[in-house]
Parts: sequence; structure tokens; C-alpha cells
Amino acid sequence: MKPRILLVEDDQTTAAFLAAAAEALPAAVDIAASCAAARVQASNIAYSLWLVDAHLPDGTGAGLLHELRGLGMSTPAIAHTAARDGEVHQTLHDAGFEAVLVKPLAAAALRAALAGALSGRMSSRVAESGLSEAASADAIPATWDDAAALRALNGARAHVDALRQLFIDELPAARGLVVASARSGNHDALRGALHRLRASCGFVGAARLEQAVVALQDAPASAAALAAFDAAAQELSPPD
Repeated sequence: MKPRILLVEDDQTTAAFLAAAAEALPAAVDIAASCAAARVQASNIAYSLWLVDAHLPDGTGAGLLHELRGLGMSTPAIAHTAARDGEVHQTLHDAGFEAVLVKPLAAAALRAALAGALSGRMSSRVAESGLSEAASADAIPATWDDAAALRALNGARAHVDALRQLFIDELPAARGLVVASARSGNHDALRGALHRLRASCGFVGAARLEQAVVALQDAPASAAALAAFDAAAQELSPPD
């Protein structure tokens, strides 16, 4: 029988990428978009592995793992995060995750990590693929980085196109949340929205928008950074 994996991820583009990559192991994948949904799934289904986002709408991956362990569940667990901060990674390891995957990462890198965990060979480490690094402030990236997107999906052009369409469909809502949070000074909501968007930009190769996301993460109170983000997002958003 194929192993069954619980993927906990609230961003639809990221969830679609991770699920498709994991299913090619092969594996059966169930998706939960919140801590509450994941608790229900994990309590009722025997999973071979949990793949948990570090930041969720109703809590954290570390908090969710603590709750599940408190219920006596010992399923192996891997965290995934767009954060590149070593302290964040260490916190996830200390919470009990066997590995930390840094998004975006290529499908092959994800499958290697999952296979290692499923076979009991995964040592505690941070896995980074180097798939997507935002361009420097002096560079002007292309709107779409096809090479990065194709690397992420093992050269499958049809998969890239499908994932990009999902990303584009979801982008207006994400853009609206970022702009509203920045203008209202709600930096917690802004950080969360940018964190999710950065990972999905990397998966689909939205290079110019990813650069703008990183710049706004670095300067959340900057009107210029917000304007640059808004322009890059509007460039990709479907017409009203």
C-alpha cells in the first residue's frame, strides 16, 4: 500500500505543488488548511508522515505538533517554511520535527526528504534546494523565471502552466491582504501574507513579484516598497 501523508498548508498554490510532488513518490496525500482541520485528520486517520507548515491561520506548526504528541501520536513529522532564519529552523527542530524544508524547493528535493523520513533514514537537518533566491536590489528580474519553475517541477511544462494559473487566480486576494495590512499598520498580518506569498512565487517562478515581496518584508513600513509590490502584483493579476 502507498504511504499516506497529511499535508498541512493553507496557501493553495503551495499546497498544490507539495501535494503533486509527494503523490509522485508514490503516496496518497490529504490536505488540511488549518491546525483545527489537521487535528481532526490526524486523530481519525493513521498517517505514515505529517508534513506541516510552520505558520498557519490558527496557530503554528510547532504548537500543532506539541498538541498531537500530547495525544500520544508518534507519527514522523517534517516542517516546511519560507523562513530562512536559522533561529526559526532551530525552534522547529526543538519542537520535535525531524527535518525542516525551506520553501520553495524542487520536487525532487521534497521527494528525497519524504522518502528518507518514511524509511526512517531522515536525520535532523535543514533541507534547502537553492531553487529560488530573490534578485539583488540592483537587478530587475523578469516577470516569470521559466527556468526556476521548470526546475521545481522536473521540467513538466503543463504542470508549471497549471500551477501558474492557480497562482494568478489567487493573487488578487493575496495582493489585497498585503496592501490593506500594510496601510493599516497591521504588521503581523502583513508578515503572514508575505510569508505565504514568497513561497508560492518561488514555486511558479514569479521572479519580479518575489523580489518585491522580499523588499517589503525587509521594510514593511516603506511606502516605496509597498508601491513596488503593488505594481508587480498588478502586472500578474488578471484584468477586472
